[in-house]
Amino acid sequence: MHKVCREELDGRMARFRARMDARAPDWELAAVLGKVNMYYFTGTMQDGILLIPRGNKAVLWVRRSFERALDESLFPDIRPMESFRDAVAGMGSLPSTVYLEMEIVPMALFSRMQKHFPFREARSADAHILAVRAVKSGYELDMTIRSGEIHRRVLEECVPAMFREGISEANFAAQLYAILVEEGHHGVARFGMFDTEMVLGQIGFGENALYPTCFNGPGGSRGLGPAVPLLGSRERRLRPGDLIFVDVACGADGYHTDKTMTYVFGKSIPAEAVAAHRRCVGVQNEVASMLIPGAIPSQIYKSVLSGLDDEFLQGFMGYCGRKVKFLGHGIGLQVDEPPVLAEGFNEPLCEGMVIALEPKKGIKDVGMVGIENTFLVASGGGRCITGNHPGLLQVG
Repeated sequence: MHKVCREELDGRMARFRARMDARAPDWELAAVLGKVNMYYFTGTMQDGILLIPRGNKAVLWVRRSFERALDESLFPDIRPMESFRDAVAGMGSLPSTVYLEMEIVPMALFSRMQKHFPFREARSADAHILAVRAVKSGYELDMTIRSGEIHRRVLEECVPAMFREGISEANFAAQLYAILVEEGHHGVARFGMFDTEMVLGQIGFGENALYPTCFNGPGGSRGLGPAVPLLGSRERRLRPGDLIFVDVACGADGYHTDKTMTYVFGKSIPAEAVAAHRRCVGVQNEVASMLIPGAIPSQIYKSVLSGLDDEFLQGFMGYCGRKVKFLGHGIGLQVDEPPVLAEGFNEPLCEGMVIALEPKKGIKDVGMVGIENTFLVASGGGRCITGNHPGLLQVG
């Protein structure tokens, strides 16, 4: 069994405490209930609560499964509980103000907590936790690089042989999932965005990649229907001349990479679409060169967009008015993490950050061209870890 080592867990906790001391100097207690953040700090995902008091040791209280938590985690203090009452009794005096994951914890759960804890006020710990998670340790980078190699191998080497005339998007997605897992993918694509469900990503043959969705990305998908809008359609089948859009996540031991590959099945696509695609690849490479420690995400975003002409901007980062206002996003235990290359993100990049760049452009009656790869922030510019193929790979 793969376990997160004690030294790694101690470092994460120390960095979080230092961040809180610097940015929320009056803090006395933080509570973590979200399973992804619980895994980050403890190395296990359980039904419970991690309490982090200022100046005292943190305790992971577990309702289910205490036995599994002990088996998986090297966290120094794990205790069983039947209810929050046990945690309150075990912690001693607690403050009336708590920092917790306000983007995650539902009001009903907080209300249940208040029956036992003396909390009168809740403040957000989300930005502080995410800021700590944004800078990866060497251990985390190793997992991310391993995910990137799986991603590259599957999308650039395995997938081209999978396409055949008449295969449906849904059938292709199922086969792609099986290959990814066989190659080492951890089997899920996790997002921090509220109420977002996704197994793989967005897959579209031809015009289906332009179909609108609620997902905050430039591409589209018809999915299996209104109840499951973010996979592949059973009805849309591959035809000669189709542009194939495959935007999927991969992951290794919790850490994700993001990659988009485009393929051309059989006949060529219009020259206009090819030119737009090449321009998107150029934008990716330009942005990648700016991913250096100290660079400001919002300035990168403004600088690159200011260099694009109005004609190219039509359909760029979306289609038919459905544009997203970013060029890339941080990635780690979840696919959508800070920093984001967008306006309003003004904290400098740091070595150890991982960013997915995804310049894309919708072309009427053709589909979504463009590219996405995952990069490490480095002194010489972004280092790509998901492959260097420029896309529009001819297949079939």
